[in-house]
Formats: sequence, C-alpha cells, structure tokens
Amino acid sequence: MASKEGGMAFSRKSYKLTSDAERSRVTGIVHEKLLSDYLHRVFASPDHRPAAATSRKPLNFQNLPEHLDQLLHVDDKEDEESQEQVEGRLGPSTVVLDHTGGFEGLLLVDDDLLGVIGHSNFGTIRSTTCVYKGKWIYEVLISSQGLMQIGWCTINCRFNQEEGVGDTHNSYAYDGNRVRKWNVTTTNYGKAWAAGDIVSCLIDLDEGTLSFSLNGVSLGTAFENLSRGLGMAYFPAISLSFKESVAFNFGSRPLRYPVAGYRPLQDPPSTSLVRAQRLLGCFRAVLSMELDPVEGRLVEKESSEWQLQGQPTVLLTLAHIFHHFAPLLAGPPEQAQTVVHHVLDLLWLFMEDYEVQDCLKQLMMSLLRLYRFSPIVPDLSLQIHYLRLTIAILSHEKSRKFLLSNVLFDVLRSVVFFYIKSPLRVEEAGLQELIPTTWWPHRSPREGKEEVREETSEERLRRRAYERGCQRLKKRIEVVEELQVQILKLLLNNKDNNGGEASRYIFLTKFRKFLQENASGRGNTPMLCPPEYMVCFLHRLISALRFYWDEYKASKPRTSFSEEAYVPPQIFYNGKVDYFDLQRLGGLLSHLRKTLKDDLASKANILIDPMELQATTMDDLDEDEEPAPAAAQRPMQALAVGGALPLPRPGWLSSPTLGRANRFLSTAAVSLMTPRRPLSASEKVKVRTLSAEQRTREDIEGSQWNEGLLVGRPPEEPEHPLTENSLLEVLDGVVMMYNLSVHQQLGKMVGVSDDVNEYAMALRDTEDKLRRCPKRRKDILAELSKSQKVFSEKLDHLSRRLAWVHAAVYSQEKMQDIYWLLRVCLRTIEHGDRTGSLFAFMPEFYLSVAINSYSALKNYFGPVHSMEELPGYEETLTRLAAILAKHFADTRIVGTDIRDSLMQALASYVCYPNSLRAVERIPEEQRIAMVRNLLAPYEQRPWAQTNWILVRLWRGCGFGYRYTRLPHLLKTKPEDASLPSLQKPCPSTLLQQHMADLLREGPDVAPSFLNSVLNQLNWAFSEFIGMIQEIQQAAERLERNFVDSRQLKVCATCFDLSVSLLRVLEMTITLVPEIFLDWARPTSEMLLRRLAQLLNQVLNRVTAERNLFDRVVTLRLPGLESVDHYPILVAVTGILVRLLVHGPASGTERATSVLLADPCFQLRSISYLLGQPEPPAPGTALPAPDRKHFSLQSYTDYINVEELAQVEQMLAHLTSASAQAAAASLPTSEEDLCPICYAHPISAVFQPCGHKSCKACIDQHLMNNKDCFFCKATIVSVEDWDKAAHASATSSAA
Repeated sequence: MASKEGGMAFSRKSYKLTSDAERSRVTGIVHEKLLSDYLHRVFASPDHRPAAATSRKPLNFQNLPEHLDQLLHVDDKEDEESQEQVEGRLGPSTVVLDHTGGFEGLLLVDDDLLGVIGHSNFGTIRSTTCVYKGKWIYEVLISSQGLMQIGWCTINCRFNQEEGVGDTHNSYAYDGNRVRKWNVTTTNYGKAWAAGDIVSCLIDLDEGTLSFSLNGVSLGTAFENLSRGLGMAYFPAISLSFKESVAFNFGSRPLRYPVAGYRPLQDPPSTSLVRAQRLLGCFRAVLSMELDPVEGRLVEKESSEWQLQGQPTVLLTLAHIFHHFAPLLAGPPEQAQTVVHHVLDLLWLFMEDYEVQDCLKQLMMSLLRLYRFSPIVPDLSLQIHYLRLTIAILSHEKSRKFLLSNVLFDVLRSVVFFYIKSPLRVEEAGLQELIPTTWWPHRSPREGKEEVREETSEERLRRRAYERGCQRLKKRIEVVEELQVQILKLLLNNKDNNGGEASRYIFLTKFRKFLQENASGRGNTPMLCPPEYMVCFLHRLISALRFYWDEYKASKPRTSFSEEAYVPPQIFYNGKVDYFDLQRLGGLLSHLRKTLKDDLASKANILIDPMELQATTMDDLDEDEEPAPAAAQRPMQALAVGGALPLPRPGWLSSPTLGRANRFLSTAAVSLMTPRRPLSASEKVKVRTLSAEQRTREDIEGSQWNEGLLVGRPPEEPEHPLTENSLLEVLDGVVMMYNLSVHQQLGKMVGVSDDVNEYAMALRDTEDKLRRCPKRRKDILAELSKSQKVFSEKLDHLSRRLAWVHAAVYSQEKMQDIYWLLRVCLRTIEHGDRTGSLFAFMPEFYLSVAINSYSALKNYFGPVHSMEELPGYEETLTRLAAILAKHFADTRIVGTDIRDSLMQALASYVCYPNSLRAVERIPEEQRIAMVRNLLAPYEQRPWAQTNWILVRLWRGCGFGYRYTRLPHLLKTKPEDASLPSLQKPCPSTLLQQHMADLLREGPDVAPSFLNSVLNQLNWAFSEFIGMIQEIQQAAERLERNFVDSRQLKVCATCFDLSVSLLRVLEMTITLVPEIFLDWARPTSEMLLRRLAQLLNQVLNRVTAERNLFDRVVTLRLPGLESVDHYPILVAVTGILVRLLVHGPASGTERATSVLLADPCFQLRSISYLLGQPEPPAPGTALPAPDRKHFSLQSYTDYINVEELAQVEQMLAHLTSASAQAAAASLPTSEEDLCPICYAHPISAVFQPCGHKSCKACIDQHLMNNKDCFFCKATIVSVEDWDKAAHASATSSAA
C-alpha cells in the first residue's frame, strides 16, 4: 500500500515480524531510553497508572510481545466455561437461526443467520439454542409491519404453511399486526407494531410465565403455567408471511432494551471486548503522541493532526498492535472518530486484504441496519451519526472502491442510505413538540360554487405558527439530506484514479445494473428497490450530479451549465449505453438498426457490423435455451432450505420478441475501435459490441481521436462537449429512475393531503350540525361532540404528518429538481427531433418523463408550492406544448402506449387556461399542423381522445355548455377538483379559427371528417341504447340481479362519447355552417340528411315519456351518474338552433325541409325541450301529478334568457313548417319508396347495374363502399331518377 499523506512508499511485507534476528536489528532505530519511554506510554497498564521510571523494566521490540501478552491477559477461564455450559441453556454458544433443519416453508436468511425474509405463504424458523430453566430474553427488529407471529416453541411442535408459532400446543406467540396473542386459541393482547420497532421476548421458566415488550414498554404477562419439566425446552421462533422480514438479536450485540434479571441467550464476548478495548487504548496512545528523535523526547499531539509517516518505530509499534487486534475485528466500532481515514490506512497496511474486506462488509451491513431501523428522534441525531460514520469510511479511497465494487450494490440495498423514512407515529418523531400548533387548508365543500372566505385572525396566527414549525422540521431534514449528498459526491469522484479505476466509473457500472434490475427483473421481487427509496435517491443524485456538472463548467468555460443540460441524441443509437429491453420510439432496437442503417451511415457516420445484424436475426429464431455454464453463473442467494436456489429469470431474457432481438445490445455496449488518426466528415465508424463490465474510462470519456459516449455526432449537434461524458450517462440514468417508480410514488404520497382535506370537510360538517342541533337533543349533541373530538385529533396527527411529507417529499427544492428534470427531457426531445429519422432511436421513457413530471409539478406540489413561481415557467409550458402538438401524430413514434400517452397529455393540456394559452403561443405552422391532425378521419385510429380535445376547445361556447359539473351532480359527493374534466370552460377562439379555415380549405377535408364523426355517433348511441336495454331487463327481474360494474362503466362511456360527438358537430356547424347548408357543395345535402336522421333518433329515444331512457335515469345506478337528460338534449338543441335560427334564410329553409322530411321526425320531441309533455295515449293511466317533467326553463343557471328565446322561436318555426308540410304532402305508393330506408322516394339509379334508391342512401353508402346494395357490382356512376320522366321516355320509345 502507498501512504498518500507521508509521500513515502512502503510495503506490508517489509515490516512483518518474521524472526528474532530481524527484531534485534531494528531496536536501534531510536535511542533505547526514548524507545522504552515510548513503548511504556503506548502499552500502559490497564489502570493507567504509570510505573516509576526507576522501577519499570526497559521495553524494546524484543521483549514487547511478552509485555503485550501480560497486558492483554484476562482471567477468562470462568467465562469460557460459562459460555460453553450455562445452566438452563442448551445448544451452541453462538445463537443463530437454524437454517439447516429448524424451519418450515421457503425463507431467505441473511449471511449472518440473524435476518430472515418470508418467501412462502407462512414460513416458520427457530433458533439453534433452547432454554429450559431461568429467565431469558431476545429481541426482534421489525423490518415490515405485516403478518408475523413471534415467540417460543418446543422441538416437538410441528408447523406447516397454514399453522405457525402459536397455532400448536407448547408454542406461544405475539402478533402485533392483528394485536393478538396466540396459543392454539387467540385473544387480544398488546398494541400494534410498526416497521422499526423492537419486540422483546421474555420467558421466565422459574415462574412459568411468558411476556413481551414493545420498544422497552412491557405489554404485560401474555401466558402463564408454561409446561416445564423433563424434555421441555423452548426455542425462539417466528412465523411470517410472504415478503415480511425481521432481524434477531440473541445477544451478539448489546440489547436495545435490556430487562433486569433476564439474560440474553448469547453471552457477550467479554474477554474479546476487554482485549479490543485495551488495544484501542494503545492505538489512541500512538495517535496522541509523536517521536522527536532529534530532541530525544515525546511530543503530545491532537489525534486529529496525526499523520502516517514512514517512521519504522511507529510502524513496528502499530504492527504489534494489529497483530493482536485483527482477530478481534468481528464487528465495527460504533463511534465515529476523526481519524477513521488513518485507521483504515492502517487496516489495509497491517491486515490481510480478505480480513479488511470482511471487516468492511460487516461494518457497512451494520451501519445500514442501524440507519434503517433507528427510531426517529426530533433532531434526527441517530441518522446523522450513522451517515457521518458512513462518510468517514467512504472518504477512504481504497475502502470506497472495494465497497463500490463488491458491497454497496451487490450485497446491500445501499439506496437505503439516501432514504428518510416517514414516522408512522407522530409521537416517535417528536413532532408534537416541534410543531405544537396544527393547521390545515380550508376548501369549499361544494363544487360548482365558489366560496371565498377571508382568513380570520385566529386562523392566520395558527397558520403562521404551523409554518414556523414546518420550517424547523425542514431544516433538520436538510441536514440529513446534505450528508446523503456528500455520500454520493464521494461515489461520483473521478479524480481518485491513482492505482485503479476512478470511483465514478465503478459507480456507473453498478448503477446501470441497478437500473436493469429494477427495469427488467420485475419477476425478481427481492432485488427491486422500494419506490419510496427511489424518490429520495433521485433527489440526492440530482444534487450531486449538478454539483459536478457546474464544477466542470468552472474549469472548462466552453462547456454548459447544468441548467442547460440534456442528453445528446447520439447516445441513443451508438450503443454505448445499455437500455436493456426498454422500448424505443420507433420500436425494437434490432428492427431500427436494420431499417435505418443507411441513415446511421449518412447522418452519423456509423456502420453496424453486418455479422452482428446477422447474429441478431439468427438469435430471433432461437428458442429459450441457455448454456449450462451461463445458467450456473446466475445470481444465487442463501435460502433456509439448506442450499441455494436460482432466483427467477428476468422477464426480458424470456421475451421472444424483446429479449432475443435485443440480446446483443441488452448486456453490451457498442464501442469505437480507436482509430490512429482523426476521422474526416466522410469516413464511417465501424462499431463493435463491448460488455458493460469491460468498459474503461476511455470507452466513456473518450480520448484524443475517440469521442467515447458521443461517437456518431449528427451534424445538428454542437461540436463542443456539454460536460464530462460520464455525467451524461448519470443524467440518463436519473431520467430512467424517474420513469421506473418515482412518479408513481409521488402520486401515492398525495394521499396524506387528500386525507387531510376529507377529515377537514367532515369536521366542518360536524361543526355545522352541532350549531344546528337543538339543545334539548343531548344524545345527538353528545355523539356529535364525540365525532368532533375524533376528527380534530385525527387532523392534528395528519397535519403534522403532512408537514413531514412536505419537508421530505414536496419541498420547494424537490419541486425544482423535478422541474429541472422536465427541462432536461424537453431539451433532449428537441435535440433528438432535429436528427430526423434517427429520432426513432430515443427510448420512450423520455417522452413519458416529460409528460409525467409536468403532471407532478401541476398536481402534487400544490397548494404549498405553485409551478407558476418557477423560473421560465411560461417558456417551459410553451416548449412542452410544441412537443405534444407535434409528436402526438408523429409517424416516427410507433408504440401504441406512448402515442396514447401523448394524446391524453394533449387532451389534459387544453383543459387548463395556462397550458391552453401555451398551445396558442407555439408557432402558427405547428398549430395548424396540430389541428389538421385532429381533423383527420376518426377511423383507423384512437378517436375518443381526439374528440375530447376538440370538445375542450369548444366548451364554453356551445348552447348551455358553460357548466363545470353536470347540474344534477352538484348535490352528490364532490369529486377531485383537479381532474381535467372538472376545469372551468376555457375555449380557444384561435384554434377554432384554425379549424374553420382547414374545413373550408379542401373539398375532401370536411366530408371525410364529418362522415367519420357521424359514423362514430351512430355507433356510440346505438351501443348505449343496447346496453341500457340489458340493464333495464336485469332491473325488472324478480330475482336479485347485480349488473356488472364494468358494463355500467362502458354504458356511461358510450353516453359521454355521444354527447361529445354532438358537441363537435355543434362546433362545426357554428364555425362553418356552409358545409351543411350550401348545397352547391357535392356532399352538403348528404351530410345534412345524415345529421337530421341521427338527431331525430336521439330525440325520440330520450324524450319519449316513460321510455327506456327515462326509466334507467330514474334508477340512478352507481356508475351511471353522468347519464341524464340535460347533457344530451342541450347538445342536440344547440345543433338545431344553429341550423334553424342562426343560419341564412336559404339555409334555414333547406335544413327545415330535410328535418321534416325525415320519417323519424316528431314535433312533440321539440316540445318536450320546453316542458310540454306528450298527451297520454287513449286507455293509458294519467301520469302522477307530482311527476317532474324535463324543461330547459328549469336550468336558468346554465341557459340564459336569449338561448331560451331561440328555442321557443325554433319550436314556433317547426310547428308552422310542419303544418304546411302536412297540408302540401301527397301520398306516395310503396313502390316508389327507397327500398333501403323506406323514408324517401326513389331518386337515383346506379350504373351499370340499374338498381335504385334515394340519393341520401346511395351518397352515404358511397362514402365507405363502392359496391351496389343488391348485386355487389361496382358502381361506376349514379344518375338522377324521375319516375314520370322515365315513364314518358319509355312510352315515346315504344
């Protein structure tokens, strides 16, 4: 080992004490008296009383071993005997879990045989040692708070997957999950436990009693009269369900909550502890003094100033200490020392590598467990203490690299170090003292009515006191977060490459494997990182990443700040970074490399090795076969079945499409074969695969003629680098992390805020009832007062917990991290889009993260923090709007899921005023292209979201279309007001104008679009009617029937789709009425006839008295809340008013004639809109007098006087026109009616077959099909048909 501080190189072997001759030669290094004084000071007697200089024996390196043996001598004879044979105890002195025979079921046991995870239904395991006499105790650390039964059992107890500890005779257990005790039968006992709690299990075999304690508080005697006597001995035992985990302490470590009179099952190694303590005292003495050979004296020094130098006397002294100390290092010291770095230097110098490595491994395992399960105290001192010790260890270069390479990601879930757990009980974190005053936001209990109430002075004082408490809590949490960031800064250090690879590149390899396990190995449950850990890890990693990014900018001015960070597009297609089986925008990577290989060569100067493409093609044909050696190298984990079983194979290896097609890239990266000279622009770079573990610093960062990760730079990208290539890979991993589980976890944590709102609303309702309740009803007042107290206590608890969540998860700094990540994704997508066809190589998760991070900023961080406060907020909204507008219909994106996500994101985007204005701010060309894509025919694509977008652009302009919630739903339970569907109307006249211009633009745009809308309306309403028929039939049966909730949901969806399609038609008629009313257009008459036919069908189905629709609405079934008369009738009314009232005179006349000519038209349906019921048929019962009839006049809050007047005008016009048409109509024989619709006279003949129908039927048919109705011959032309003219022509010909 090389000493970094002393600047002097020496080897461990040179100073190893091998012979007496060698010892003799080194005694003269310093003056003998000075050496003797030095050694006496270092190896002083245990009582620390210095012997007189005249009476003490001179010490040198020849007689030092004898003196050291005397110093370390402990009278341990009695201890050893007691350790081996303790009365009342049987079994090995070192107590562990019996993983060889004392178990039932499948269990995962830790390497130290003290931790266990359930891996089957209800597994059981006991210890290796039992007791039959005396008082004994052991502790269990609860790692998860699920179903477990902890206690004692005898060797004769037999367990299975259904019966565990406490379910048989002579077995006793405590269950804190169900708060019960078990011994064949069960009764209530104790209190609930939580993760991090310590359960103490105590047995008194002298009195025959058994009890338990939780966190040092006795739960009382659980069982009495235990069976004792010959053959009765009790083992510690546990039964636990799947994924539950605990850690035992039988006494190998000091008990957290010892109980007087009770003895741990395993005695502490007292002799070894005494020896270790004395050796540590000697070691401290070495660090606190210095030899001055020139002056011949000893110099006192602070231990923190001590430096390891090449003084042979000091080194030989330390060698003697470590010669005795190394065998005692079974566990770590638990106190952080300022000299940890020097201690680790000495450990690596004087001990064998495997000894140091095992010591470090055990040390980190202990630190991880201590940090994870330490109780939360107000100042978080325990967590800070363990993190500082971790930092001290990781600050040592050699130790850090060993731990990174072999322990942190391979053995431990090191992400735990970056997690700040939320207290399950407010009391345990001292939040009552930290936040003595509670407060919660007051929201209006009713949606649809704005209730603006000024804050009272008392509420203002409470809020400010609460905010001060939150700030105190936040500052304490920030101390822990800063320490966690320091750990990551150590792991990302790339300057420690003296004698090996720098820490950052080891971290990159492990980090990528960590991402792969969480992205691809979802069948391998124990290896997945919990989402709550991933959230904290993400924020700490962003802080460390930005620190190094900006530090590099300071040293290289031509690079970019972290505020301008993005991932260059060449990383996605040059194969340098492994994306496992994650989908690309253009599909499978193997497919893209084949189809776009010419583009890669021309735009990025990259050639894919033909052999690799061929290998991939052949690999696609292989079955799921794996060579035996590869199978033998899979990860193994110790199980409690006496052997190791392979963990489940990751799903991506078994996928016949994803896994095999990508295999040559899923575990390898493409590396540049380093050229000897710079490449010209025209030269191509051939790439080959390179295993991720084989990558070196040069493969990542590049060299003089090698761009490393950035090989294959497209011409659109700048030549100067953004930052170090390794930081780009870390940034890419951060984006992937957010996509894996961070976003979902951020959404889950909002539940605390939702609970606060629900309880606050319940408390306000209760207080209102208390004020209204008569004082004579004391029974009701007592119940209401009790409810008020319960709600207040719950709100106090939740508001303090919410303060913790806001400080740890939703703080302003965390919001800025997510905002920075959003901007990174936007820049990455913009740069990738400029590469043209190569954009297809980008992983889908970049678009997903851009969408989801914006959603998180908008929905999860309020109301405490607002996205509008962030710098560059409007610009960011506009850039995201441009991306959504361009890529929701991008042909380069083929994945169905990501295309749906883009469409849904755009649909949500236009629901909010700020984001809708951002859409209006994008360049006009992009806006018009977006609207053109929205107006594409609905067939052959997901059209529901497209229609929803158009509806939102119109909402607020239509007839009676200014509501947020439907009128009949206002009295029901309020919904989440943040939902897009519940936003106030915010129409866009600019986008409406673009739509009108496009519909007028070409002869085919409007007909194809409207034909598809009418087709979907016909389908949606027909499906709705068919479903409500089934629902009505089920409701009328005498036997009890339950309608499937899924069927109800589909039924409601079809109704909502019908309404939205009608609104799109209303918008179209309003913006471009000539499409229907200008019959100079070839398709106008056909479109108008189809529209009239559908409107009449809807009106007839909905307005008939006591009909199917009316009966189903009256039922008010859960799931069909949105089904009502109002939304669909006002939509139809809006269309009719636009056609019959607002149109030009000629257009109104045409629309009236077409509407009246439809055989389904009934004037009473129009009268129904104004509350004029249909007269009862002869012989039927009169309707009930109290029956309410639908009328638009009842909705004056939503329909204004002018609109009602227009409906009355329309009814008067239709009444008059209907009477005139009835008087003028002539009877028509059945032979002259169209054989398709039987509603209109024959008016067209088909050529060449000669069959006939009305023009409306044939025009509608020809929109989708060119074959004749009757003979299936191809129709060449359609001619007008007039029976009279045809008859005269026939007679004249005759």
